[in-house]
Amino acid sequence: MVPRLLLRAWPRGPAVGPGAPSRPLSAGSGPGQYLQRSIVPTMHYQDSLPRLPIPKLEDTIRRYLSAQKPLLDDGQFRKTEQFCKNFENGIGKELHEQLVAQDKQNKHTSYISGQGFDRHLFALRHLAAAKGIILPELYLDPAYGQINHNVLSTSTLSSPAVNLGGFAPVVSDGFGVGYAVHGNWIGCNVSSYPGRNAREFLQCVEKALEDMFDALEGKSIKS
Repeated sequence: MVPRLLLRAWPRGPAVGPGAPSRPLSAGSGPGQYLQRSIVPTMHYQDSLPRLPIPKLEDTIRRYLSAQKPLLDDGQFRKTEQFCKNFENGIGKELHEQLVAQDKQNKHTSYISGQGFDRHLFALRHLAAAKGIILPELYLDPAYGQINHNVLSTSTLSSPAVNLGGFAPVVSDGFGVGYAVHGNWIGCNVSSYPGRNAREFLQCVEKALEDMFDALEGKSIKS
């Protein structure tokens, strides 16, 4: 099931699709407008951006545990904490050293850090599989499977050459949201497998967008 929402401001005619009547995203180019155009190409500064290093394994483990703590009871958290400790002091240390070595050989790539941890742990898991290493206990922990069960998966590719795209959910009970933001319209495709109501989800997206418009225009948000 792939419902579509399009909110546009066309020179003539109504909005396309089952969404609400169109509302303009921007009426000009001043600092108070929602979107502003730029004459600088999107990737213009790519080569001058600083290259981010792979974070320390202990920092990734700490972020991972911080994300898990609100989701688990004390007993489950202690088990997950022990899995992490074993991984950090055991095979994880070896895998991390190999990952850092690979990173040094690929100067054209950059690791995105911040508060994230999932890409780092995913890379270590992939490296273990590539080396034929038995999957560490950390990845067999139900808590790891739970936090990586992404019900909502989103992506975008905004380009004058692409009108709108989409993709399937990454889990059977999830939603895949392909969205686009252009100069005078925004839109999204929402996909789901049987058992999930993608159209109802899309109605919620529409309501959220309308609330944002109202807030930006100084109007009261309708309940």
